[in-house]
Amino acid sequence: MLAATRLFLSWVSAQKSHSWYHCHQFMRGLLLVNLGTPDAPTSSAVRRYLREFLSDPRVIDINPVGRAILLNLIILPFRSGKSAKLYQNIWTEEGSPLLTHSQDLHRKVSAKLGDGWHVELAMRYGNPNIPDALDRLQAAGCEDIVVLALYPQAASSSTGSTVEKVYSDAKERWIVPYFHVAPPFYDEPEFIEAFADQGRALLESKKPDHVVFSFHGLPERHMRKSDPTGNTCLASESCCAAITSKNAGCYRAQSYATARGIAASLGLEDGKWTVCFQSRLGRTPWIKPYFDEVLPELAKAGAKNLLVYSPAFVADCLETLEEISIRAKEQWDEVGGEELTLVPSLNSSDRWVDLVVELAKRNATSRAA
Repeated sequence: MLAATRLFLSWVSAQKSHSWYHCHQFMRGLLLVNLGTPDAPTSSAVRRYLREFLSDPRVIDINPVGRAILLNLIILPFRSGKSAKLYQNIWTEEGSPLLTHSQDLHRKVSAKLGDGWHVELAMRYGNPNIPDALDRLQAAGCEDIVVLALYPQAASSSTGSTVEKVYSDAKERWIVPYFHVAPPFYDEPEFIEAFADQGRALLESKKPDHVVFSFHGLPERHMRKSDPTGNTCLASESCCAAITSKNAGCYRAQSYATARGIAASLGLEDGKWTVCFQSRLGRTPWIKPYFDEVLPELAKAGAKNLLVYSPAFVADCLETLEEISIRAKEQWDEVGGEELTLVPSLNSSDRWVDLVVELAKRNATSRAA
């Protein structure tokens, strides 16, 4: 009897070594989230997109009545058609550049992570949307999900809104997934090097006399809201000169840190590069210096040939392809400049794919598969 029992236990132990014995395999999930894009370059599609985007109280952070009046009586009636024409300038046969580049990234990251991971792409506003992506992740059996917001520098209106949306959608589910939110990667060495690499060949071939690092702008009040001290943000010209405990959550300070890192990697001399901010909207003060005001100043100082990085965007989009490559280039010509070249964004470049894979693994649970 004892011998038979030992034989049976030995057989059970042997079966556990076979993969088919494990009826449940631990699956990790990765949710990549970018900001969003209209479904088409038409007034109606842009209107739907802008309504969702600008209805977010983290984007237009004023009282709800004022936001509704601003949105429905001013922005949507007058901006939808104008924005649609801008999107038409950059739209491709495949669709929105931001979406197609993000889809390429999604495919490459998924292939590189391989078995044991399920990767989904979503947009904070528009399609593919976050609720559907969460459905697919849960249907794939993902128990732990890494959320990677594809914004290098964190802001309440981008990263904060995305994380809030993910948790808001998740709380409606009977089985709430476990999330691991990746922190901003604005100073990640591989991010800095990946972006620097995008412009090295252009730096050599174009030989620009000045390099501009242009980041998406935000209202100054957003910066002050992120100031834990209540009196440090924008209090001096040097408040963003280094990351400290007082400004660690400041989008502007993080932007300057990214620019310093790329400039150092490229070996740019002081005085040969400038940080500025684009895309301001409305009459309230936005973070400075403004891109469209920096261009005339550079021309007056004798610059003729500019190379422009946009390290707030990991995929080329309206703000890079239209605002810089078209409108800023036209302005540069008007003020006496000769050449303005946009450095391509990271899109789905190999080094960026490798970093996304690394960030996913680093922020995943350590639970054994």
